[in-house]
Amino acid sequence: MTSGGPAPGREAPEPEPGTPGSAAGVRRGPETFCRLCLSQQPTAASKELQGCKCIYCTACLQQYVRLAITDGGGAPITCPDMACPKRGVLTDSEIASLAVAGLAELYQRLKFEREVKLDPNKAWCPVLECQAVCSVQPSTEGRPAAVPCPTCRAVFCSGCRGPWHDGHACPERQPMISPSPSHESSDTDMSIKQCPMCGIYIERNQGCAQMLCKSCKHTFCWYCLQNLDGDIFLRHYDKGPCRNKLGHSRASVMWNRTQVVGILVGVSIIVLVTSPLLLLASPCILCCMCKPCSRKKKKKKKKREHSRPDPSTS
Repeated sequence: MTSGGPAPGREAPEPEPGTPGSAAGVRRGPETFCRLCLSQQPTAASKELQGCKCIYCTACLQQYVRLAITDGGGAPITCPDMACPKRGVLTDSEIASLAVAGLAELYQRLKFEREVKLDPNKAWCPVLECQAVCSVQPSTEGRPAAVPCPTCRAVFCSGCRGPWHDGHACPERQPMISPSPSHESSDTDMSIKQCPMCGIYIERNQGCAQMLCKSCKHTFCWYCLQNLDGDIFLRHYDKGPCRNKLGHSRASVMWNRTQVVGILVGVSIIVLVTSPLLLLASPCILCCMCKPCSRKKKKKKKKREHSRPDPSTS
């Protein structure tokens, strides 16, 4: 009496393509590598950005867009890859497809408010019941001017947003309208200044003099407004009018520089040490990842299993 298994020494027939037992049935289809979750994802569950052609999985993009809307304050949402050469900006249609309806509407509102805030020719009406967008016509001398609201007919100052009256000078707003490095020493002690890149107002109550604008991510010196984007060692505070004005002790500055140098040296050593090992191990890695080799191993394993005598046969 024989069992229903294959006869000894006879190879089992290959399953038909598309059946659950075949390789084609197990295969998920083409995949792409997502640089956010660092894993292979199906191409059907991935999305290509129109601005830079970078591809990420849809789940990671949805989470990234959600955080960018809630924490970005209406700033443009760029490609999540900091090393992207094109730094593509997500379009409104892409944001709407990746965010829920409520978040998409919130982003459009924050985006519009940010545009009004950064536009020197626009201002919000200070009347709470109105909140209309008014057109600002600055004077030729750069001083605050009267702004009439077309909705509620109120007239307010373009600098302090207070009611406009004859002889209105708005002295507390004038130093912040056109900040420049040539201010007097009294101006350097102000607690509110404008970002030299995007013009948004920033308040500093304590801490060091190295400022990071939350809106445009620009790094600058609080006292002279000089660009510090590339000054990772903070050499700006070693000489000039801002010398020793960083707000930290000399030992703290030297420790910061030592950490930066240590990180760079450590990364260089790791690269030098691991490069020969990766070169030596690359043939083994490629062989393990090679699909034809794995298929041959599976076929040989099946042949060995089928060639064994079936103990249930008599």
